[in-house]
Amino acid sequence: MKLYHSPQAPNPDRVVYFLRAKGKLGAVDLEEVSIMKQEHKTAGYREVSPYSQVPALVLDDGTNITESRAICTYFEGLFPEPNLMGMDPKEKALIEMWDRRVELMLFSQFAGWFRNAHPAMAPLEVPQSAETAAKSEKAAKKMAERLNEHLAGHEFVAADRFSIADITLYITCGFARVMKWTPHKDLPHLGRWHDAMTARGFAG
Repeated sequence: MKLYHSPQAPNPDRVVYFLRAKGKLGAVDLEEVSIMKQEHKTAGYREVSPYSQVPALVLDDGTNITESRAICTYFEGLFPEPNLMGMDPKEKALIEMWDRRVELMLFSQFAGWFRNAHPAMAPLEVPQSAETAAKSEKAAKKMAERLNEHLAGHEFVAADRFSIADITLYITCGFARVMKWTPHKDLPHLGRWHDAMTARGFAG
């Protein structure tokens, strides 16, 4: 298997951290793709990922899988231990619920802020929109506050145990650095959770 990734980009990091948490990072060949150099838009890479998405996983039989959550689902089935997506229907639903909340209400909103406000993204986001950036920033910060409230009474994001939802939130907190935002330093319960996740060593 070959995993195309871009270091410090959040979606590729989500898959890399997931594999690391499984103890299976060495089970795949890694090939770097530079998003800032727009290597993901080359004709050769589009043969792997038609929509120019990173990460992309190429299986030994030639099957190509994109979308970070889908790639993680494949690895969950291939490497079932430790379980990161739920052992039974209730756990699976709770973990997916919180994972999607983090992805759609925090990560995606922050991405909208970043893509429309950061000067380095101007060549990729044409045209940038100050209005979209402001709305996305407000939504991302509101969701961070809601997650902080949730974590006041929970050690983990979902199902009272470590899961992909924790990984998705962790990489989002790391992604926030590009806008000089540190929600895990601004919000106490999120900060306590972030310190505990860092101490696990799953992300480094």
